[in-house]
Amino acid sequence: MRTLALFALVAALILGTGFVQSWNSALIILNMGLVSAIMALGVNLQWGLAGLFNVGVMGFVAVGGLAVVLTSVAPVPEAWAAGGWRVVAALALGAAAIALSVLAWKRLGRGLRAIAVLIIAGLGFVAYRALLDPAVAAIEAVNPAISGNIGGLGLPVLLAWPVGGLLAAGVAWVIGKTALGLRSDYLAIATLGIAEIIVAVMKNEDWLARGVKNMIGLPRPVPYEVDLQGDPAFVERAASFGFDATTASTLYVKIGYSLMFTAVLVALLVLAQLALNSPWGRMMRAIRDNEEAAEAMGKDVTARHLQVFILGSMLCGIAGAMMTTLDGQLTPSSYQPLRYTFLIWVMVIVGGSGNNLGAVLGGFLVWFLWVQVEPMGQWFMGVVTAGMADGSWLKDHLLGSVQHMRLLTMGVIMLVVLRFAPRGLLPER
Repeated sequence: MRTLALFALVAALILGTGFVQSWNSALIILNMGLVSAIMALGVNLQWGLAGLFNVGVMGFVAVGGLAVVLTSVAPVPEAWAAGGWRVVAALALGAAAIALSVLAWKRLGRGLRAIAVLIIAGLGFVAYRALLDPAVAAIEAVNPAISGNIGGLGLPVLLAWPVGGLLAAGVAWVIGKTALGLRSDYLAIATLGIAEIIVAVMKNEDWLARGVKNMIGLPRPVPYEVDLQGDPAFVERAASFGFDATTASTLYVKIGYSLMFTAVLVALLVLAQLALNSPWGRMMRAIRDNEEAAEAMGKDVTARHLQVFILGSMLCGIAGAMMTTLDGQLTPSSYQPLRYTFLIWVMVIVGGSGNNLGAVLGGFLVWFLWVQVEPMGQWFMGVVTAGMADGSWLKDHLLGSVQHMRLLTMGVIMLVVLRFAPRGLLPER
């Protein structure tokens, strides 16, 4: 009953937004709430199920967004002719140098391996840059006003969602092989650093996704509003329901996204619940609660941590691809730790760590508050300052502080929940 009541409360808040503000605003909150719930579900798998502290959620979300460009955007033939294949060859050469360095470190004796790795890595890096730099310069010189990048594969955009999950899983595998098995704080440092590196690469490597010039007009799985407005049959149906063509087209598109996002969330939630209640899930919780005892019973703790770390990161990558598809553009500068790491952790903590339904609830509830606190703060400050004289320093200060209400409210919510419900609104059973 508590679970049903809390989800009913969230539904009432979103419906209330539709009645009080607009249905367009309500659907925007719903769609981003669905995406945020998937991100929170991924973090909950890592932290709630296995106790892994991932503070680089932003990086996995960004990789998912990049997957939309690499998968669905049409390729740029001129860029590929100018240097695209040389870039592929340079990346393959870099990967080969890393693989040879690892192999040399494992196979050679203690006295030789350091020298061998230094020589292989040094020569590989020089060859890699000698091949990559001219190719990148040639690609970025191809019509930089509208392209200047290699484009993508031109595949349907829905395929970018699982591709985003696979790319995020690959990054998680690299981080996990490096940091898992060490102390938990090393994992936190590694995820934070890798996330910043990923965003920095996306900002600076224009040949990949135009960097800070942004990729706009990405393909979408639903019709464009202007096409719907030009369809006489759609306009007639909208009028029969009392909507004008502009309003009906925006609602139609957003409802289409809502249905697709809901299907993905439900499928992932069902799989997460099955995993949680399976022997594998019970083993993961046993490892979380006492690693030494689980290891004494013959469990490979590091391998299991790597599994769940990859799975959680994959969900964040899928959510990142969905969010970029919803936005219709990739903006690397928009990936901020406050929004894509801190806020997701707030969702997990508030909803209930270790409870998949709690993570989903936290995703919806915290996102709703994140969006609505500022306009509510504007109204509240307007009421407080209504009797103050215009030009008063106090009135100006209070009205100018409205934009800080969002951060203040998130902090207060966390403190209140941790004080009165330390295990979250829906605690782990």
